[in-house]
Amino acid sequence: MSRLRTCATRGDTPVLALSIALGVLVALVIAGFEYLTASVLLEQIAHRPLWQIAMAPAIGLTIATLLLRSIGRGVGPATSDEFIRVYHERNPRLPLRHLPAKLLAGIATIGFGGALGLEGPSIYTGSTIGLTVHDRFRRWLRREDVRILLTAGAAAGVAAVFKAPATGVLFALEAPYRDDVTRRALIPSLLAAATSYVVYINIIGPDSVIPFLNDPESRLGLNLIDAPLFTEDGLVWIHRDQLSALFTGVEISDVLGAILLGVLAGLGGRSMAWLVRWAKGIAKQTHVVTRLLIGGSFLAGLALIAEALFDSPLTIGPGFSAMEWVVAPDHGLGLIALLFGLRIAATIVTLTAGGVGGLFIPLAVQGVILGSFVGVMVNSDRPGLYPILGLAAFLGAGYRAPISAVMFVAESTGGAFVVPALIAAAVSQLVAGSSSVAEHQHSVRLGHLERRFTLPVTSALITDVLTVPPDATLSEFVYLHVLGRRERSVAVVDGGTYLGMVSLTELSDIDRSAWDDTTVGTVLRSDLPEVKPSWTLRDAIGAMGDSDVDVLAVTGADASFIGIVREDDILKLDEILEETGG
Repeated sequence: MSRLRTCATRGDTPVLALSIALGVLVALVIAGFEYLTASVLLEQIAHRPLWQIAMAPAIGLTIATLLLRSIGRGVGPATSDEFIRVYHERNPRLPLRHLPAKLLAGIATIGFGGALGLEGPSIYTGSTIGLTVHDRFRRWLRREDVRILLTAGAAAGVAAVFKAPATGVLFALEAPYRDDVTRRALIPSLLAAATSYVVYINIIGPDSVIPFLNDPESRLGLNLIDAPLFTEDGLVWIHRDQLSALFTGVEISDVLGAILLGVLAGLGGRSMAWLVRWAKGIAKQTHVVTRLLIGGSFLAGLALIAEALFDSPLTIGPGFSAMEWVVAPDHGLGLIALLFGLRIAATIVTLTAGGVGGLFIPLAVQGVILGSFVGVMVNSDRPGLYPILGLAAFLGAGYRAPISAVMFVAESTGGAFVVPALIAAAVSQLVAGSSSVAEHQHSVRLGHLERRFTLPVTSALITDVLTVPPDATLSEFVYLHVLGRRERSVAVVDGGTYLGMVSLTELSDIDRSAWDDTTVGTVLRSDLPEVKPSWTLRDAIGAMGDSDVDVLAVTGADASFIGIVREDDILKLDEILEETGG
């Protein structure tokens, strides 16, 4: 009984229990979202006449914009970026009232053929529900549990929509950082992702979200020659190449192909990241009507071009049909390259027009197309290998999430090609550098003290301070400030204008008998840096270190005195933030 009581009162127990419930809620919401988007709208659009298919994205984008402006009251189209943005805020917040608008706008954008992915609204859904659950049960949770449930919700969203629980966990842990992961949410994320996955596949089904991975022949990229293998239970048939792989391991040609594909995917990921940033910038600067007219027209034109080239409007939708087309045999390099360009254009135009959706699936699509191109170029006899490697490399490079990209390959293929996928993903990371399609990613996790240094200097600013005029004597300075207030350095201010700092150091070279006749203005230091309100605490600490002082004045653009910042106050910043409400 005592053990049960101890377990029930542990600080981790409420957040673990809520993570399981969170997985169920997220799976139910996303199941409805995917059904309406893919099975109802997108499936119906695919069987309409070509002219209607071409016009559908413009209609969807218009509906999405109206939904965001009416139901969402002007909320923006960002989804997965919102999870990353609020993760780094001191008090993460995603209002539940915005969720219906984003989900409906995502259904309109993707269901009518916009070239974005289902995972964006899914991640936003999980994150929002995670924060809502935290708010409802705040009394039983610790302060740091808010980010844990936020991350667990995102993991549940990815696990459900991709039917890959481990991928969901790793993506949620990797996404907030370009070169790091967040570890504290691991166990809650595992519980939420596993629960979400189980509930989701029992509603939607277990088939992979990547269609060609549901075919074992395409998934493994094996020849059609079988070899018998006897076991204790009887005769089992496996492919000859699969049997060979058990003994010979990875071939050298696979390694070389993975390196080549990693280089190309890294360059492609860099380009995609730049294009995404450009598209978002254009969207903010362009009037909504202009965006919709130009975006809708471009998407219609791309659909017509794709129909003429491939006998199918492969630029419509997230790109599943494009992946199925490109992994089929006997396609020329020219057509594959054209499809690569058309799909990128469709995704960028959809973003520019204000569409709601994710980039995980579009990046995977580009990776599959690029992998197929390299496979044809090197005349590979393993048709499924290079598309899978391309998926891992391009996805990892675009989102700076190589571990989750490789895990997605491992979960989707049953473990085939993991080693070359690791090589391709690692090379693509090196080539891609620090670029990412996620604009709010931080480089690495910051420690407790490092996080303080990123705050504005106003977080530790003291404005209620006593200054000294330049005509005051050194004796007045010593008796009033040094002895009376125990201040070693004081700002010298004349009529609101900052002149410099005076401290005990300046008195050491002046004889005690001269203090009554020497003014502060004659000994003050005017060479010290003046802190500006736009500085961070890191900037202020660096300036103090360079000048070998522990206090600096904060001034405005016209040298007007605002206050001071002390080294000791920065180190006690937690207390300051609590007193001021953060």
